[in-house]
Amino acid sequence: MTKDLQTPLLEYLRHKLAIPADALKMAVKFTETSMGSLPMVLWQYGFIDLYQLDEVLDWIDNRDINDVELSY
Repeated sequence: MTKDLQTPLLEYLRHKLAIPADALKMAVKFTETSMGSLPMVLWQYGFIDLYQLDEVLDWIDNRDINDVELSY
């Protein structure tokens, strides 16, 4: 995921779900090394719960596929 594509998702996570910047940095790092989906990594490491995961995936579904990518 390029920086410009990553920004809308990170902005959403920071402002809507109030995920701390340090948690997002760590999750992005795990996503880069594991080639996983950022929302799934956030859930797997306990940064978001299942309800929030569903909310994030709904937000992604409602966006243009060109605006947001889930993994690198």
